[in-house]
Amino acid sequence: MLDRLPALSRSALYALRGGFLIRPLAIALVLGTAGAVLSSLEESFGEIGRWIPNVLFPSQQDPGVAQVILSSIATSIMTVVSIVFAILLMTLTLASTQFSPRILVSFVRDRTTQWTLGVFLGTFSYCMAALPAARMLPHPFVPAATVAGAMLLALGCVAWLIYFIHHVSQSISVNHIVDRIAGETERVIDQYMVHPSTPFRLEVDESTPSEPGAAVLSRQSGYIRYVDIDRLTVLAREYGIWVRLERRVGHFVPAGIPIIRVSKPERVSPDREASLLGAIDMGPTRTMQQDVEFGTIQIVDIALRAISPAINDPSTAISCIDQLSRIIICWLGREPPKLRYFAPPHVLRLVVPWITFQGLIDTAFDQIRHYAVADVAVSLRLIRALHDIAAATQRGEQQSVLVELSRRVLAGCAAHLSESELARLRQRVSDFEADVATWSSPLVPEFTAGGARQGSPQ
Repeated sequence: MLDRLPALSRSALYALRGGFLIRPLAIALVLGTAGAVLSSLEESFGEIGRWIPNVLFPSQQDPGVAQVILSSIATSIMTVVSIVFAILLMTLTLASTQFSPRILVSFVRDRTTQWTLGVFLGTFSYCMAALPAARMLPHPFVPAATVAGAMLLALGCVAWLIYFIHHVSQSISVNHIVDRIAGETERVIDQYMVHPSTPFRLEVDESTPSEPGAAVLSRQSGYIRYVDIDRLTVLAREYGIWVRLERRVGHFVPAGIPIIRVSKPERVSPDREASLLGAIDMGPTRTMQQDVEFGTIQIVDIALRAISPAINDPSTAISCIDQLSRIIICWLGREPPKLRYFAPPHVLRLVVPWITFQGLIDTAFDQIRHYAVADVAVSLRLIRALHDIAAATQRGEQQSVLVELSRRVLAGCAAHLSESELARLRQRVSDFEADVATWSSPLVPEFTAGGARQGSPQ
């Protein structure tokens, strides 16, 4: 169990940080503690309340008034909290039915919503913690400063409620949803693809070991959500073996199916197997911890629902295509993650598969291409997106993949569009091919003083 602690702790922190538990609970505890501590200090040092102007709390000598104020604020806040939850549940239901159930992850991780719940619950906790301090017996006492703080918190809650309603009205906009998913996907790329891409990088041998290795079976069914590469490398070095993952992040692995393979199986005892498996976090749903493809799938889901005959919203599909091109261009701007890890140098310890350019392109555009064959606007934007992506890469093999995909878009539309619409598509594909031919450069490109390649597309 201790061997699984790093992966389990990371998974738990990711889930709690993105839910409605940790941040709202922390804010509620902080404000509740503030109410209890402030009322206690005010009772111990009575002169604190004298600094409160009468305009904020005129009845500073009447404990009954303080009790009424605190109880009224607490009651009103709980009513507002119920309204906030109703708005939130309505938003989640609308987003799930209209767009995709997979995008609920981004709504649950929304910090504004978490802060809204925390501020309101915290104000309630503050009032309840301060309420016992306002009493008639054994001697009258009025926590004037604490009551004034509760009144200010109540006014802040009113302002925050207005802001929350404004935020919700924006968050259910499809453009806002897709932009948020794309931004989170880019952050995953920034975290795991830290090195910028170079026009001509040194090719290294990324082949997997020729030795088949012994299979280590998965002990649970689920999606691979996170792979602790550092821990797997350390364990492989400690055991004197190499480890190869059979599935990449985002893949589903049933229990009893090989998930990793190891060399020298005689060195891998059942306890060591458990340690290796403990470095792989698995669960019933995919997450955005290391999974770039999952963010792409969420946007594709929205696009497919938008171009379905039941909804017929090509504008939404076009927005999704724009954001997908943004993600892939960001991915192309970075060097792919390493497949092989060594410890010490030149001693192979770990082989980890990652999604390839071809795989990411297929995930992003293949289904949209298939279902948009009767929509000229979506098909035209799809070819433009492929054109933009090709302009962002300097590798001929990637440009060839994109050109071939644009031809498949044209071929798929041939039986569903009129001749005039097909002429527009043919023209766009022809322009795309001509530009790719123009971008073809010599083997040794010329560079300006600033480091940019001369003649590259801007």
